[in-house]
Amino acid sequence: MLESRAMAQLCRILSSSRSVAANLTRGMASSPLTDMLGKLNHVAIATPDIEKASQFYRNLGANVSEKVAQPEHGVYTVFVTLPNSKIELLYPLGDKSPIQAFLDKNKAGGMHHICIEVKDINEAMSLVKSKGIRPLAEKPKIGAHGKPVVFLHPKDCGGVLIELEQE
Repeated sequence: MLESRAMAQLCRILSSSRSVAANLTRGMASSPLTDMLGKLNHVAIATPDIEKASQFYRNLGANVSEKVAQPEHGVYTVFVTLPNSKIELLYPLGDKSPIQAFLDKNKAGGMHHICIEVKDINEAMSLVKSKGIRPLAEKPKIGAHGKPVVFLHPKDCGGVLIELEQE
């Protein structure tokens, strides 16, 4: 009896919250974005010390790549491979690095973006634009995995910088 009352109260709370109940029960399964989005590719973390961050994950037994310069993006990257995804460690490269600007505001570093795979980057860009989501570039660039990528404006994505990467 108590469980059913608690469940009923939870349902009332959820149904009064338009954003949660509406998105969970309607629209999501039929949304064009549902078919477009693939798996989580990686979570990117900006770090003020990429060697120290790399060693942290090595000490935990993770497979950690070597540091690779990505001059077209103004970063060094290191990938930590996990069983179900990856962590991308980011460190500034050059004076105009977007990661340096991030670290200037967040001295200890922190989560920078998440990357979600899509089947077709150009189709994905058209679709997000039609939904009022602004890409940060007019055309995709080649990302750290050698595949086309585009970033989406965090103000349009719940405050999170999202990278779309072609599968």
